[in-house]
Amino acid sequence: MHILHVVGARPNFMKAAPVLRALSAYPKVHQTLVHTGQHYDASMSDVFFRQLELPRPDCNLGVGSGTHAQQTAAVMQAFEPVVLERKPDLVLVYGDVNSTLAAALVSAKLGVRIGHVEAGLRSRDRSMPEEINRLVTDQLSDLLFTPSPDGDENLLSEGIHHSKIHLVGNVMIDTLLRLLPQTNANLPESVSTPYALVTLHRPSNVDDLPWLRDLLDTLSHLSSQLSVIFPVHPRTRQRLDDLGLELSRHERLHLLEPLPYLEFIGLQRCAAMVITDSGGIQEETTFLGVPCLTVRKNTERPITISLGTNQLVGRDLKKLCAAAEEILRRNLSSASQRKSLPLWDGSAAERIARIIVRCSTD
Repeated sequence: MHILHVVGARPNFMKAAPVLRALSAYPKVHQTLVHTGQHYDASMSDVFFRQLELPRPDCNLGVGSGTHAQQTAAVMQAFEPVVLERKPDLVLVYGDVNSTLAAALVSAKLGVRIGHVEAGLRSRDRSMPEEINRLVTDQLSDLLFTPSPDGDENLLSEGIHHSKIHLVGNVMIDTLLRLLPQTNANLPESVSTPYALVTLHRPSNVDDLPWLRDLLDTLSHLSSQLSVIFPVHPRTRQRLDDLGLELSRHERLHLLEPLPYLEFIGLQRCAAMVITDSGGIQEETTFLGVPCLTVRKNTERPITISLGTNQLVGRDLKKLCAAAEEILRRNLSSASQRKSLPLWDGSAAERIARIIVRCSTD
């Protein structure tokens, strides 16, 4: 059986690594790894391959940046010849990035079976490009691997047959559990504890320049109470340059280059809180027991709110400040916050591999 994995952005790498490893235990499974190049910066891609011990991609499509339409079309054009040449039995796609949708569309049109890892997540917000990617990919997929029961419910309500849906747990937690012992919080020079860790990259936050200016003012205000560490995504860095802000004058607001996976997890596990708009970080902080304030109006990962440590603060900066101050006041440790979530046990990839092999012989 030939399985072709498609990755394009950092969250895909963390999900694909344990699945590749789990499938390698089956001698009759041949695997091909295709990197679309959606994240093309070495700090955003190459170092993740090294730290996650991912094999070198068999193909790198090198599509780079562009609008959503341009990037999706570029992946489709470059990916189709790969599928025609390699003739996989199953194409595995991950998450909700443009590469996910593009690979699913090509595979469906060529009659190749599709497996979607992290299926069924829904924000109910179609202004998010990721939501469109999720909806279409799930309709095209033959095997839908869900991380939590709400994913199953969403898919069933959209008319997908129950036989295609497989609740397997969260593969990102597989990677987190395996590599957590290798992490430590190497604080930047002059940073003291406690500290908040910040990540922002979604267009709704960083492309709205007046809002971004107000958000940075809020982070500067918070930095009077605790250090703020902000590894800046390239997209966000460009918007900060557009604003022309003098951020260096805020001594406890530390803007860094993007961090490799191990370094970021090390900072995340010891943070007093994380302020983010990332879906994956909502999951990681939930598992680690770290308070998370999500700067979005909705989330496709409601389990991080109902069973985890996540709070939605939307675009209400007063609410963000109040929630941050409450976390500092309560001073909860991550150990006291950590909760056990169903199937977030480090074995999701093994469950996926067993299902794939079983379905190939049915």
